[in-house]
Amino acid sequence: MSAGAFVDRLLPDAFAGTLERRHGWQMAVYVALSVASALAGSLAAVLLVPLVSLGTSGVESGFDLRRGVDVQAAAFFAAALALAGLRWWSSLLAARLTGDYGADLRRRVHGHLIHAPLAALADATSAEIANVLTYNIEIMMQGFSGLLQLWVAGLTCAISLAFAFWISPPLLLAVPLLAALGVLVSRSRGQEQARVSRKYVADLTRLFWLSEDFPRRLRHIRSFGREGVEQAAYAEVTRELARGYEHQQDMLASGRLWLELLAALGIAAMFVFAHRLQGEGQAALIAVSLLLGRLLPYLVSTRQSFRQLRSAAPAFELWRRYAGLAGDAVAAGPPAGFPAGATLRIERVRSAVALHGDEVRDVVLAPGELTLIAGDSGAGKSSLADVMAGLIEPAEFAARIGDRVLDFAAYRRYARHAAFVSQHVRPWQATVRECLRWADPLASEERMYEVLAAVGLDRRLRASEQGLDIALRDRSSQLSGGELQRLLLAQVLLRKPFLAILDESTGALDAAAEIDVLAMLKRQLPGTMLLVISHRDGVKVLADRCVVVGASSPLAVIPA
Repeated sequence: MSAGAFVDRLLPDAFAGTLERRHGWQMAVYVALSVASALAGSLAAVLLVPLVSLGTSGVESGFDLRRGVDVQAAAFFAAALALAGLRWWSSLLAARLTGDYGADLRRRVHGHLIHAPLAALADATSAEIANVLTYNIEIMMQGFSGLLQLWVAGLTCAISLAFAFWISPPLLLAVPLLAALGVLVSRSRGQEQARVSRKYVADLTRLFWLSEDFPRRLRHIRSFGREGVEQAAYAEVTRELARGYEHQQDMLASGRLWLELLAALGIAAMFVFAHRLQGEGQAALIAVSLLLGRLLPYLVSTRQSFRQLRSAAPAFELWRRYAGLAGDAVAAGPPAGFPAGATLRIERVRSAVALHGDEVRDVVLAPGELTLIAGDSGAGKSSLADVMAGLIEPAEFAARIGDRVLDFAAYRRYARHAAFVSQHVRPWQATVRECLRWADPLASEERMYEVLAAVGLDRRLRASEQGLDIALRDRSSQLSGGELQRLLLAQVLLRKPFLAILDESTGALDAAAEIDVLAMLKRQLPGTMLLVISHRDGVKVLADRCVVVGASSPLAVIPA
């Protein structure tokens, strides 16, 4: 039987499909270490039997005391030392295994989400997706950790209790000593533990920031072709979280190591002292206390481990819902370059998700021109924009580039060179510099200030001591809603797409500022088709044509 098949038999059904092949081997090693540590602990207890039964023959216990008490005490300490070392090793392996397990869960579900069809996320809330990517996986990791702890507790109790039949009746003399040592060890490295915990919470908050508002942000990511960058940034945070989790568990394992070393040394010393000064009667108390002291922590943690497993069951169900999303083959495929200077004619398009499903005909999109989509709220303007961005399948679609006929699959490959900016998305990068470099990794600082000047943000940033490194997450230096929209439009200037779709992306500006910014885009992007959604009538003065949709308005394409 392979290691993976052996481990699968030990796993509850909730864990099926969540573990990689390498996890099976690591868990098999963990089980072996747990068995070895249980045997070492039981051996340490058995080594005390002749010491507490000096008047009996060595045949009953299988050990002989003819070499002296000091040698027997040293043998006991060696066995206890082996026990502590094995448990420390298994704890480190458990921490690494759990951290790696959590990182894999995050990478897998994020990989499915980043390539999922947008329609598959239509009924998902941003909060639920953010939860799937962050706290939900923490609960799954707690359940996995609880499972590992239950394995250790079960193996240790079974083996130790089997050996306990050789030991004297249980007494609890060693419990106060072990409790005192536990308090001493628990208070050590307190400041470091607090620092690591704060760092872990900060990384988890950063991960939530990267995961927030995912469906709307996905439009922006795909239109800029930055899926790989997002996955790399996400992987970096998950690695930090894995290291933080491992560090926390390392400190816990190290504390337990010191506790067991001190306890073993103290018990051995107490036995020698009691034997030499007070007689053999005190030795029985020490021997049984060692066995009970080993089992007590496991017995106490068993209830918590079962609670962690029960709490994790819904988390596994939620994770599977999103980890089972099929990828969008077109979105993941290579983009196609749009012919320079060509005009796109949309002969017919109708959204499949709009409430009214109005059909739009004969829309011409030309470089350097602005097409305005107007109409009532809820009429399907944003749905039409999603179709034009290649993000959702339309009910009907027909288009041409010159004499070439395009179906929607062909158009979508061109649309991957477009840029989509929605009113709902906001920059999620840490600073203005990171935000602009996300759009164009090769942009120089001079080029960044050029596009910031074009959107009217350069003075604001030059007046700040941080400049381009001004924080976007710090409330004391956070840009206003209108300034954040200007920053996203600066990304469009860096990208220079063949098609820019602006879905209410200037809605946070006043009417005059909106006209100024849109006019600037027409000047700065002479090779870009501008498709703008706005409720303001004033934008019509800039439009080369206007598409009006809505139940209360006649459907029309109005040329300039």
